[in-house]
Amino acid sequence: MPHSPIPTPGSSISAWWASAVVYQIYPRSLADGNGDGMGDLAGITAKLPYLQSLGVDAVWLSPFYKSPQADAGYDVADYRAVDSRFGTLDDFDAMLEKAHNLGIKVIVDLVPNHTSDEHAWFQEALAAAPGSPERERYMFRPGKDSVPGSGDGDLAPNNWKSIFGGPAWTRLKNDDGTPGEWYLHLFDTKQPDLNWENPEVHDEMNSVLRFWLDRGVDGFRVDVAHGLVKEAGLPDWEGAAAMVEGGSAAPGIHSEDVEPHTAHPHVATAGEAGSVAAVGGSVSAPAGSTAVEHQVKPPLDPPSPYFDQDGVHEIYREWHKVLAEYDGDRMLVAEAWVEPAERLARYVRKDEMQQAFNFDFLLAGWDAERMSEAIALSLDAAGSVGAPSTWVLSNHDTVRHPSRFGLENPTTFPKGIAAQDEQPDAGLGLARARAASMVSFALPGSAYLYQGEELGLPEHTSLPDSVRQDPSFFRTGGVERGRDGCRVPLPWSSAEPGFGFSLVAPAGAAPADPWLPQPGGFGELAADRQAGVEGSTLELYRSILEFRRARKLGSGTFTWAEEHDPANGVLAFHNRDVLAVVNMGSTALPVPDGFRVELSSSGGGGGSNARDGIAPNSAAYLVSL
Repeated sequence: MPHSPIPTPGSSISAWWASAVVYQIYPRSLADGNGDGMGDLAGITAKLPYLQSLGVDAVWLSPFYKSPQADAGYDVADYRAVDSRFGTLDDFDAMLEKAHNLGIKVIVDLVPNHTSDEHAWFQEALAAAPGSPERERYMFRPGKDSVPGSGDGDLAPNNWKSIFGGPAWTRLKNDDGTPGEWYLHLFDTKQPDLNWENPEVHDEMNSVLRFWLDRGVDGFRVDVAHGLVKEAGLPDWEGAAAMVEGGSAAPGIHSEDVEPHTAHPHVATAGEAGSVAAVGGSVSAPAGSTAVEHQVKPPLDPPSPYFDQDGVHEIYREWHKVLAEYDGDRMLVAEAWVEPAERLARYVRKDEMQQAFNFDFLLAGWDAERMSEAIALSLDAAGSVGAPSTWVLSNHDTVRHPSRFGLENPTTFPKGIAAQDEQPDAGLGLARARAASMVSFALPGSAYLYQGEELGLPEHTSLPDSVRQDPSFFRTGGVERGRDGCRVPLPWSSAEPGFGFSLVAPAGAAPADPWLPQPGGFGELAADRQAGVEGSTLELYRSILEFRRARKLGSGTFTWAEEHDPANGVLAFHNRDVLAVVNMGSTALPVPDGFRVELSSSGGGGGSNARDGIAPNSAAYLVSL
């Protein structure tokens, strides 16, 4: 039975961002240009020709600003300076110029919810008195019980919990050693939240936008875009929002009683509660190991008082006007973990941001029904406000999708994987990841990929605790394994130390070890082992992106195909004259009459007729004979 087209109004938008393929760069880990073991702007500049040959339209850089690096740069001490670990402003300008010369747009990260505690403003606030203008830039409050005659302020202003674990409030000490006011930090103690009720904060961030726009950047990825405004009165709330989702399960997609991706993990040794509760079954913990027992997350009712407040939209209307002062279709993309999809669509109304990350698609996992519903909900919601959709499978905050898809339950969403946890099936996970990537690049709208996914890189699942740096690992006592496993430096050359991560060696010395150790298996996945090799993940990505560009799929139109049968593991849709089919079932699918396989995740490209059909755990692009 034919399906009606789902409106894709973004296909009529001519701006570059509406259909762009954007490559996320985590500056610490792309390439080291000076041999000190830390990725930097010089390393990024050197790899821009590689990214051009890959076929991306833009790069998004995670923070490179001056920072004490308590949260890998998301604790900004100076929004207008480059941290010396990464280079200088001149290095940034050189990178930007080379990118533009190669036809690559540049998006930079903006962190407006909080600063570093080493930011000049927070240092001024610490030196100032309660109630001062300096303290009004942040969320300082007296203790809940600081009423004369009834308490000494020992109780935090409310019961909010930090996204990274522990309380969201820290108490200061006065100069005389007596307890002082409390300050809010939704993340680490070294990341105090700004007070967006203060006009001075608005003016400062508008100025920061103009600073980078004047230098020529093409857009901003807005960190924690849903978190800037807090509910008036800062009421108590018994819920617990998580780093990777702003709310409970997305309606219509994740309706089970236990939600693997939203659960609070509880560390249980084998012999205590030796299994991992998971939708569709359980995973036994090996003897002597530790398993992560997923527990039900309380529903967000009432909703979070610090996420997705209506006041954030006035901020983005301001920013929309700032960007409109500049030519070149400058853009904003929201990192907003909100649900349902209709609320996310509010961030991309015509006078606000241009894009918002579609995390429902990321959270769907390897499941045809969940992925199908995520696609439909996203297209419908974005279409309701005339915006393009976005598609993303991995980023610097999530376990890489080749590893997630290789778990016994490929819809689970662990907060990191350690050696004592279930280990993914690497081959199965990679096959599924390649297929899922073909889905994301065949959909109309903009697609984001995380550095290294074009190499098929898995999560580093055996990092020793001694090298971990993610504050979420420490603040949860290791219950959350953290995000270090997806942030490991990339392998460029299989035979070189650090797999070629360092592009040069300091004078008279060998390059320093990469800032995080790489797994031994990275050697086989290094870029030099895959370049020019038919069927490699790198060459598959190049073929997909070339095909996407040639067929104009990013600005295409979407219709579910006759073959679409998610209940039986088949996801199939038309975009322009292309039929995309992914087989999540257990048996091969015949190639529909009148079509040939142009590109397959299991066998590369070249117009193969795929006589054996479309294999399980694979996807294909088909065109008419």
